[in-house]
Amino acid sequence: MKALVCHEFAGLEKLTIEDLPTAAPGQGQVLVKVQVASVNFPDALMVQGKYQVKPPLPFTPGSEFSGVVKAVGPGVTRFKVGQNVLCPSLRGAFAEEVLAPEALLIPVAAGVDMAAAAGMPMTYGTCYHALKDRAQLKSGETLLVLGAGGGIGIAAVELGKLMGATVIAAASSDEKLQAAKSRGADHLINYSSEDLRARLKEIVGDKGVDVVLDPVGGPYAEPALRSTGWNGRFLVVGFAAGEIPKIPLKLTLLKGSAIVGVFWGDFVKRQPKDAQTEMAQLVEWLEHGKIKPLVSQRFKLADSKAALEAVYARKATGKIVIVPE
Repeated sequence: MKALVCHEFAGLEKLTIEDLPTAAPGQGQVLVKVQVASVNFPDALMVQGKYQVKPPLPFTPGSEFSGVVKAVGPGVTRFKVGQNVLCPSLRGAFAEEVLAPEALLIPVAAGVDMAAAAGMPMTYGTCYHALKDRAQLKSGETLLVLGAGGGIGIAAVELGKLMGATVIAAASSDEKLQAAKSRGADHLINYSSEDLRARLKEIVGDKGVDVVLDPVGGPYAEPALRSTGWNGRFLVVGFAAGEIPKIPLKLTLLKGSAIVGVFWGDFVKRQPKDAQTEMAQLVEWLEHGKIKPLVSQRFKLADSKAALEAVYARKATGKIVIVPE
């Protein structure tokens, strides 16, 4: 079977498409034929050695996928051949087949869009954990989403609305803002052409924003934090802009606010039962059409490097996916 392989932590151009042997599933393992693999910003970081997790070399990147069960190993009881599944795999998804532990796989009902299923676990899992557990977002509160046109941003907008918040979407282009609007954003701010603080002041007045979700970092983090209200929560999700902001801590004292870190990967490892409960809720919403991951581009497996480059350059609106066949 064909797969994208990383032999060294280097530029994306060093990645290669190779023929690898298909492994038979062992105890508790399931062999899945990949239908769609989703591309995430951490995938591009991981192959360059810039992510907090560095897998042993060589490895196949790709952090989530959907597919059909092709074979099951001894001891597997929850899945059967021909069943649709999705999987937050951390790595291995950019391939025609993936060998996954039974415990990581999640059943998907027949008829669900498999591209949407592939694009759901990491972005929606991260945002639901961020908004529900870390920020404890309440219905009626105001949520500011930075980078609102990307995969995390679209998920945050959609989940924020589903949880009853008034959502302010901020992004770098009108195209990305229209994508956020299509998922329910109440207010739009183009921070490439508008003053972020001034526009937020127009929208929320002196009350300030209750929750900020920031997957971008860079120059917009501090003005967003300055725009939070009393008891505001600033969610640190990532640094897609490449710059880790240096925040004056005095701001949190003056506003009684909190800067809260969000690391969904470790949440899944440290609190697996809680993570499974939240993922089950997300899958239910997906199957009932209450969340609809936005898939904007599809690449062939042979063009995986181009897909990673698009995400790394922050050119993606919503989700980019790879379709092996």
